[in-house]
Amino acid sequence: MGAFSLFLTVVQFVSALILIVLVMLQTTKSEGLTGTIGGKASATFKGKPGLDEKLSQLTKWSAVGFAVTSALLYWISIKAGA
Repeated sequence: MGAFSLFLTVVQFVSALILIVLVMLQTTKSEGLTGTIGGKASATFKGKPGLDEKLSQLTKWSAVGFAVTSALLYWISIKAGA
């Protein structure tokens, strides 16, 4: 394994962790059964406006980074095998 492929593997791992954390931090778009049974209790914990949009943008770019590093690692492994 070359140094560049090791670097890409570390970047891919870090971007995967960031992606998981960002997805978990986002609020859900629909409340499901909790909104019909318990009312809108989660509205008080919504946070400041604009935070959801920032998290959405960060999630998008983290997913793009993860996909690009995955594609590069796949391409490197194909070239190494040939």
